[in-house]
Amino acid sequence: MIRSRNARGCFLGLLLLLWLAVNAAVRTVLLVMAHRTLQSSFDWSTAAGIYFRGAVNDLFPYFLLALPLMIVLLLKKRLWGGRAGRLIASVVFWLYSCAFLFGAMAETLFWDEFSSRFNFIAVDYLVYTTEVVKNIAESYPLIPLLAAIAASAAIVSALLLLPFWRRVATPAPRSPKLFLVCFVMTCAAFLYSPLAPQDRVEKELSANGVWSLFSAYRNNALDYRAFYPVIDDARAFADLRKELAEDGTRFVSDGSDWRRDVAAQRPEWKPNVVQIVVESLGSNLLGENTPHLNAIAEQSLRFTRLMATGTRTVRGIEALTLSLPPTPGSSIVRRPNCDELFSVGTVFREKGYDTAFVYGGFGYFDNMNAFFSGNGFRIVDRSDIPREEITFTNAWGVCDEDLFRAALRDADESFRQHRPFYQFVLTTSNHRPFTYPDGKVSIPSGSGRKGAVAYTDYAIGEFFRQASMRPWFRNTVFIISGDHTSSAAGHTDLPPDRYHIPALFYCPGRIAPAAIDTLCSQADIPPTLFDILGWSYRSGFFGRSVLRTKPENGRAWISTYQALGRLTPDSLVALEPLQKPAADAWTFSAEPGAPIEGDRADDLVAAAVADYQTAHDLFTSGRLKEEAVLR
Repeated sequence: MIRSRNARGCFLGLLLLLWLAVNAAVRTVLLVMAHRTLQSSFDWSTAAGIYFRGAVNDLFPYFLLALPLMIVLLLKKRLWGGRAGRLIASVVFWLYSCAFLFGAMAETLFWDEFSSRFNFIAVDYLVYTTEVVKNIAESYPLIPLLAAIAASAAIVSALLLLPFWRRVATPAPRSPKLFLVCFVMTCAAFLYSPLAPQDRVEKELSANGVWSLFSAYRNNALDYRAFYPVIDDARAFADLRKELAEDGTRFVSDGSDWRRDVAAQRPEWKPNVVQIVVESLGSNLLGENTPHLNAIAEQSLRFTRLMATGTRTVRGIEALTLSLPPTPGSSIVRRPNCDELFSVGTVFREKGYDTAFVYGGFGYFDNMNAFFSGNGFRIVDRSDIPREEITFTNAWGVCDEDLFRAALRDADESFRQHRPFYQFVLTTSNHRPFTYPDGKVSIPSGSGRKGAVAYTDYAIGEFFRQASMRPWFRNTVFIISGDHTSSAAGHTDLPPDRYHIPALFYCPGRIAPAAIDTLCSQADIPPTLFDILGWSYRSGFFGRSVLRTKPENGRAWISTYQALGRLTPDSLVALEPLQKPAADAWTFSAEPGAPIEGDRADDLVAAAVADYQTAHDLFTSGRLKEEAVLR
């Protein structure tokens, strides 16, 4: 018989054994998935290292998760003194088992979509539970999965606890040694830094999902100056001004002023502008499933080397409206003081335009309505679409056909009022659960991303067919781009090829079809548009007109939640929290190569720091406010 003074420790030990086993199983499944989707392969020594580091990384989160149970076990004088006590202990063990198995399922599904452990996206999912829970329910057989988890947890609990109850002595007195061990391990858990190799996939596989979620929540906001390299402010603004200087621009003042007056280089033109931002549309998705976009591209000004600034829709919104680099942490769209900023809407309204944000979902998600309305846009979202005009919905909103019909109605009304209009139209259909109306495309609804992309392409084709019959069509510029790619995960934190998105400027008869191969950023779209329109204006943008940029001077910003990158045609600089900056050789068609060293590396790093440091400082100091830029 187990001596009674060890019974509490054995109970915790059984739970720890289950925790380690579940995480090892998850790690095995993710390793297989990584091999399948990321073409990752590991030799035996690498795989052994992943499992060893993973076991160590799993150990400390257990003591945080089990802390409430440990407090009860260690402080209560008598445990398991009868059937009721054993029943309660068994139910608690079963609940923990359910939680472990549910976490394993959630991690597997999350990896399947994002090729990553839990990150800031998972944190956002915990905030916007309505859309997320509905999305999960529509994407997966939720009730059978939960039932399977509960049943599996019951079987596991029975297999582990039945031998335990037969051998353990009851009641179980307290153990001072156990108290000391638990206290030390819990304190260590709060101080522990996970073991992590350099390769991103190995790091993710070695990580613990609960710890990753906790870390993402803890680092929801990052102060650039506290975590990233900093250079002298005068040097930073000098480097920024050097980058922003271009033909036809004049800085408002000297020193730390990035504002400039942009002079037009062609006659002014004031067409309507419809900017269609397609959910998760990476350049790799254009092809056999996008015949309408392909046809439009042939008649458009195409930017073939344009990079998204981040991996979330709010990052795309930030770049396309504010023309800024992606400062670390949450997008500005989701931060306090995100209103009354100098934006693309500022320039349009100065020219007498009506500006509207048109979205098929409920715009409170990700703070989008608050951001757009706080920056002078009218809101047209799902709540503004009459019920009788909605033909299909899923967790994220109405289908793209319904969205585009709403955009057409809104454009017709602006035209009727004799006001030029700018619409920012955001689609939703290319998103899990990938459902859309039946009978529109040959790929069945809900079968995957290919079908969703095909449906969005169909909806865009229908939109242009109907728009072409409107009186305002021939005097309208249409801009089509992605907000981000469908997956930005690779073997490095910042794989440039995973940020490549299309951008098309379409206006037959007014904008000549051509391909622009200059490396550029999503944030360059607004100043490029205003250049095409021949507008003179005061600019607070960090973006530049691609048409005024020499190919050798191209640059783009890419980021994750914490990693910040700056691309040039032959280099990639990566800035990460509390790490030494790295500059590597890079070309558009290859992964990062050998490290760049010497004075050139120092200059490249300084240029990257200048972009991100000044963007952070200007936003936090309030100098990006509309009033501050225009004064």
